Amino acid sequence: MSVTWYECKVKYAKFDEASGLRKLKTEPFLVDAVSYTEAEKRITEEMRPFLNEGEGMLITNIKVANFAEVHPFENADRWFKSKVALIAYDENSGKERKMNQYLLVQANDVKEAYENTQHVMRDTMGEYSIPAIAESPVVDVFPYFTGEEEDAERIEEFNRLKESVPTFNTEDEALALEDSLTE
Repeated sequence: MSVTWYECKVKYAKFDEASGLRKLKTEPFLVDAVSYTEAEKRITEEMRPFLNEGEGMLITNIKVANFAEVHPFENADRWFKSKVALIAYDENSGKERKMNQYLLVQANDVKEAYENTQHVMRDTMGEYSIPAIAESPVVDVFPYFTGEEEDAERIEEFNRLKESVPTFNTEDEALALEDSLTE
């Protein structure tokens, strides 16, 4: 069964770290659902923990997102939209055809998003190229799980990857200088 992702824009009061106050923000979230009605129900349920008692939220827009797949990665905090062009050869005309699909990949920067997209595509049998990667405004992703035992393991793994804290590699300047001099 194919997954349909819905992008839900939600207006709600969010804590602003810079000012220390709660401010009204409109942010997009992604939910896996079978209809607009279910997407509205699911985003309402998923946003409940982020609201203070007595606070409400407003769903300003729901639309079908054009993501073929969503891939969380460990130690990443942002979502990137990767455009992947699948390359096929038309035997009748002898021409090359490209079919585009979009992946939502979690990473810390564009370079890491490119590497993560390559990692996701590593088992692809056909040829492909990655013509574009851009940071997505999506704040969080809420996949659907049935609650059965095997799904419990999948949701635990998905959430573990999604919620992991980014690590930043600090480079030893002396070693980097030594490496650059030997090259």
